[in-house]
Amino acid sequence: MSDQLIGGVVTVATAIIGVAIIAVLVGTNAKTSQVIQAAGSAFGGALQAAEAPVTGGGFGSIGSGFGSGGNFNSL
Repeated sequence: MSDQLIGGVVTVATAIIGVAIIAVLVGTNAKTSQVIQAAGSAFGGALQAAEAPVTGGGFGSIGSGFGSGGNFNSL
């Protein structure tokens, strides 16, 4: 009986969360495109920071982090 009760509560909670997600995505005040764009920009920045030691590029939003200007080939 307790397994059925827990399963029912989880099902109802999942349904409520699903409806909330759909309401946010299709709501008139939703900023879905901006949220997706911000997430993509954050991922791109993290990827650039991870690649910087290998590619020699700077990382960070300013671009003057480690790696920029530290190229020994230019000496």
